[in-house]
Amino acid sequence: MNTRFTKILATLTFGLAILWGLTFIGTAVLHLTDDGAVCVQTGFWANATLEGGLPVGQGVDASSSAARLCQNSPSAAQRAADLGSRLPWMLFASFALLLFSRLLDAVVSQGPFTNKVARRLTVLGWSVTVGTPLTGFVVGWSESWLVDSMVPMGGSGLTVSDPQVLILPGIAAVILGKIMREGVRMREDLEGTI
Repeated sequence: MNTRFTKILATLTFGLAILWGLTFIGTAVLHLTDDGAVCVQTGFWANATLEGGLPVGQGVDASSSAARLCQNSPSAAQRAADLGSRLPWMLFASFALLLFSRLLDAVVSQGPFTNKVARRLTVLGWSVTVGTPLTGFVVGWSESWLVDSMVPMGGSGLTVSDPQVLILPGIAAVILGKIMREGVRMREDLEGTI
């Protein structure tokens, strides 16, 4: 096994996790202090051809061709909902990269087939499996609430943001972690009998 490459990969992954975390904090601070418009994309109004335009709230600019709504003077709740549609994936990526970095550190320090590596792989798998739909729900709910706050008639409906396909690798990591744990146990049993 090439431990030098794994050490470099663990360091790069940790650096990326820190970079995503700092990007998360920087985006939050800059967005909260910004006094510009808050915009959201919605598919609900994409094909609307209503006489007199879309039924939007006061101070909202709407483009039915792009299904884009912008609030020129957003409230604090609208600004927070806009952050909720941007930041959760950054936080999720930072957390997942940090867990992956810890997994690689365990591989470097103890080797690939140990209980510590199997546990960390399982934790990473469960975090991705549960974190992906949870993050998607937060982003979808934030976008839906933001649309509903700009359109008095509502109707955007609750959506779950993509990429939900990340659930599959998460489940695979959980299964692989359990297989590795069983393999480690069997190896320890075999060493105990020899």
